[in-house]
Parts: sequence; C-alpha cells; structure tokens
Amino acid sequence: MSTEPNSPAAPATGDAADTAAPQTPEQLMHAASQRIATLEAEAADMKDRWMRAEAEMANVRARAKRDVDETRQFAVQKFARDVAEAAENLRRGLHSIPSTEGQPDIVVKLRDGFEGIERSFVGLLERNGIQGTDPTGASFDPNLHQAMAEQETVDHPPGTVIQAWSLAWTLNGRLLRPAMVVVAKAAAAETGGPKLDTIA
Repeated sequence: MSTEPNSPAAPATGDAADTAAPQTPEQLMHAASQRIATLEAEAADMKDRWMRAEAEMANVRARAKRDVDETRQFAVQKFARDVAEAAENLRRGLHSIPSTEGQPDIVVKLRDGFEGIERSFVGLLERNGIQGTDPTGASFDPNLHQAMAEQETVDHPPGTVIQAWSLAWTLNGRLLRPAMVVVAKAAAAETGGPKLDTIA
C-alpha cells in the first residue's frame, strides 16, 4: 500500500482568528490615563456647576433678606410721613408762642409744656427711625431740600441754605419730606439790598 504525502495544515478558523492581540503595558497605561483625564474633567465640570448653583442660591437668599428688611423698615412710610407733618405742626405752634421777658406765668408754663411735649415726641420718632434735620447753614441738596425762594446776600456763599421753613424728614435714611428752604444767591452789583425771589 502506497503512502500519500502529508497535506498542508488548513488555516485556523473560528474564535482564535477574531481574538485581538494582547495590549502592551504602555497601551494599557495610556488608556487608563485617558480615562482618568475624562473623569477628572467631568468632576471639574460638576464642581463648577455646583459652585455656580450655590452662588446663585446665596444671591437669591441675600435678595430675599434685603427685600424683607426693606419691607419691614418702610412699610410704615405713609404713616411716618403723616407723623412728621404732625411734628412740624407742633414745632410751628411752639414757635408761635412769644418768648419775651415779663410774660404772664401762664404763657411761660404753656411754652415750657409745649417744649417738653416736643422733646418727648421727637425722641419717640428718632427711636423709631424717623429723623428731622434742620438744613440751615448747609449746602443746598436737591435730594433733601426743596428751594422755595432765593435771596441775594453777601453774607453766605451762593447755594447755602440761609433759612429753613421746615425740616428735612427721613425714615431709616430714606426721604419722607424735603425741607422747604430759602437759598442764598450772589448779590447783583447794582443791588441796593437783599432781594427775595420766590421760586414758582
């Protein structure tokens, strides 16, 4: 019986042919570094978003607190304005009582009584944030004063309040009633004396 020569081996088929070549340590390290970099970027992005959200919430809380404080401070603004007007009327009444020597005792006692009432009333207002300021001698401030007239004078710099018809009233720093004032202006060269110009 004749012997046939061995036929060449058939190529391998199946899963063995599809198996990827094993990765080198360098390739594994590179893949791990890329994964770590990706995770770090995602973590940094999440931290940034969290910090922005926290900052926005802090701003919202601060605004809400400021709104509540302002509402509480100025909720009585209309009432405070009316009270300031009552204080002005009391002040005018007190100034209408003459203060001269030789007055009857009843007038002296009446004036002393009004002065005590005014001091007590003004103290009560100040304890509740309502402040009256006499602007006489100060520079005219359109945020606090309303110019009712201008008067030519050489005794005061132009723009100086030389007379206050009423006080400037504020509630916790916010204007309630402007002061009605007379403001100094430069005297004309040919003027023969002080001149009062009422502002319409």
